Amino acid sequence: WGEIKLQVDGLQTKFQLAVFTSSYSNHRLAFIYNRQDTLAFMDSHVRYFDAIGGVYHLMVYDNMPVAVSKFIGSHEKEPTKALLELRGYYGFSHRFCNAYRGNEKGHVERSVEYVRRKAFALRDSFDSISDAQAWLTQVLDKLNHTTQKMVGKSAVELLEEESKSLGVLPTTPLVCAEQVQLRVDKYATVSYRTNRYSVSDNLVGKFVDVFIHADKIKVFYQNRQISDHCLNFGKHQWIIDIEHYLSTFRRKPGALAGSTALAASQYLKSLFQDYFKEEP
Repeated sequence: WGEIKLQVDGLQTKFQLAVFTSSYSNHRLAFIYNRQDTLAFMDSHVRYFDAIGGVYHLMVYDNMPVAVSKFIGSHEKEPTKALLELRGYYGFSHRFCNAYRGNEKGHVERSVEYVRRKAFALRDSFDSISDAQAWLTQVLDKLNHTTQKMVGKSAVELLEEESKSLGVLPTTPLVCAEQVQLRVDKYATVSYRTNRYSVSDNLVGKFVDVFIHADKIKVFYQNRQISDHCLNFGKHQWIIDIEHYLSTFRRKPGALAGSTALAASQYLKSLFQDYFKEEP
């Protein structure tokens, strides 16, 4: 893992970069996350294994908190529950490096610095995280197709050789999500980590199942998905979809003009003020 600073939508923000490197082919992939937490750790593995079309038999990790639960003695380390779940589902084994022994990680030791420099040294401003990820993927694809001087082959060509020895992917990817049950409040929102996310206004007072992923939050009611929002990492934010309040506005059209639901979309707010202010 490594830290990167990007300007996203005009705001300078710190992000976490999860980097995977194959020691044989030197093939690199990286993914951007808001936090270095358990969900991001698991999600990065799912995306990586899916991208390369297989599973490595041995994964080598630094002493990162999301992988090491606690130290036992001077050398032994206990893996986290997340790492054990990944191991059990994908069928790989793992090894931890000793502290301050970068040489034990081979190529991956400088991969974070290398990827960060190649991708974001000349460009660090993006409209969204998805745009930044698309740029990062484009840069890495070019690097992976570049012929390496020592072997005369590209990382992609060497990865094809490796693929013959990789483990088989499970038929379905591992679902990485935290599940909680929450009650919909009077504002037709559910509250998670100080932020509020809207659901349909006919569910006020009902309990719903909420699945929190690395970058999304999905809400289900009676096994049916009713809401899908991007996870917000700020504090005391309202993430509102105006379509969740249409039945309320049909009954109370006068409430539309000053509503948070309308203010959440600058486009709809401008459209309303220009053309529909007198007939909401």
